[in-house]
Amino acid sequence: MLNWLGAGLGAYLLGSTPSGLWICRWLGNLDIREFGSKNTGATNVYRVMGWKVALIVFLMDSFKGAFSVWLGGWLTGDPLGALFGGLLALVGHTWSFWMKFSGGRGVATGVGVLASLMPAVAGLVFCTWLVIVLLTRYVSLGSIVGAAFAPLLAWYFGYPVSYQAFVALMAFFVIFRHRENIGRLLKGNENKVGRISTEKGESK
Repeated sequence: MLNWLGAGLGAYLLGSTPSGLWICRWLGNLDIREFGSKNTGATNVYRVMGWKVALIVFLMDSFKGAFSVWLGGWLTGDPLGALFGGLLALVGHTWSFWMKFSGGRGVATGVGVLASLMPAVAGLVFCTWLVIVLLTRYVSLGSIVGAAFAPLLAWYFGYPVSYQAFVALMAFFVIFRHRENIGRLLKGNENKVGRISTEKGESK
């Protein structure tokens, strides 16, 4: 039981690490929460600080997810512990201890979790995301569609039922966190990728 508690706490705290917030402070001396969509994720960082900084943020957030999966499995010695670690990393990223229990939408961290558990599914989800973004220039739409495909791909590749259920939960989690983006997409006022924010408080 203590191993499971340690795995959960470790994964949550790791997921809570606000990569975008800290990296933008270190490299740009700014609080990313005051610009663009006020989100600390890679998309908003790209709009405000460019692709190089956004790539660092994306990789760091993905690493949080992948490492938490390993940590959960290692501490518990149980494959379900790996799923537990991945889930707590997502929870931590979304409700970060360091940001008064607010946070991001879980896409990059979810990619890290998925890549660690199901590399083939992660690769196809990324390709889906990329095609949608290239065709529409909506990062949020690519994330939503990619998340929706993940459980179907997990089923198609024959992963255990526990993995399929976990990916379905993760997909719901990511899509739910994009509910405001879905509203803007339906209204036709969602911002497209490539727009660099220069004004504080600009809406995404």
